[in-house]
Amino acid sequence: MVGCVGCFWALLSSCLVAVCSFSFLSPAWIVKERGGGGARRWAAGLLEATGGGGGGGEVSFGLLWHCAEPGRRHVPDCYTVGGLGRFSQIPSGSWQTSAVLCSGGCALLAFSSLLAVIVIFLPSGPCERRVCTLASYIQMAAVFIMGSGLLVYPFGLGSATVRRHCENSSLYYAGDCQIGWGYMLAIVGVMLSVFLPFFAKYAPKEHASPTPLPTIL
Repeated sequence: MVGCVGCFWALLSSCLVAVCSFSFLSPAWIVKERGGGGARRWAAGLLEATGGGGGGGEVSFGLLWHCAEPGRRHVPDCYTVGGLGRFSQIPSGSWQTSAVLCSGGCALLAFSSLLAVIVIFLPSGPCERRVCTLASYIQMAAVFIMGSGLLVYPFGLGSATVRRHCENSSLYYAGDCQIGWGYMLAIVGVMLSVFLPFFAKYAPKEHASPTPLPTIL
C-alpha cells in the first residue's frame, strides 16, 4: 500500500528542490532598475526624452550570474561570476561563502528528495522507518545550511563591486538597489522546506493504516 503522506512528502520535496535550484541560479537577487532611483531616475528620463542619453541600464546580481542592460538596449547581457567560471571572480567573500552553503544545502535537499521517492516503493517495516529518519535529518541539515547561506549573502552588499552599481550600499542595506525576486524565492523555498522533516515523521506506511473502530456489542 502506498501512503498518501509519503507521496505528498516526496512530491513536496521534489518541488522544493526545483524551486531552490531555480532561485539559486537566478541572476535577480539584487536588482537596480533603469535609471537608478530618486532624482537620478528623473534626470535619466529627461535625458532619454530629449535624446541626450540612455538613462543607464538595469543591473542585477545573483549567486553565480551577473546581468547588465547597457544604454538603450532592452536585452540584458548575462555572464557567470565564478561558479561556472572561476570561483575567485565572485566579488565578495560573503557571496563565495553563500554560494557554497546554498549549493551544498540544495544538494543535500536533492539527495533527501531521492530518498523520499525510494521510500514510496519500500515495504513497510524497520528499513522504511530508518530511511525516513535519515531523510528527515538530511532535510533539517539542508534547511540550516541554506538558511545560513541566505543570511550571509547580504554581507556582500558592502563590496566595492556592488557599491559601484548600488551607491550607498552597505551590510544588509542595498542602497539604490533593491532585493530581487530570486532572493525572495529562495527565502520562500527554504521556509517551506522547514516542514519537510515533519512530513517525514508520518511518511512510513504504518501511519497510513486506519485505526480499527471498536466493536459495538
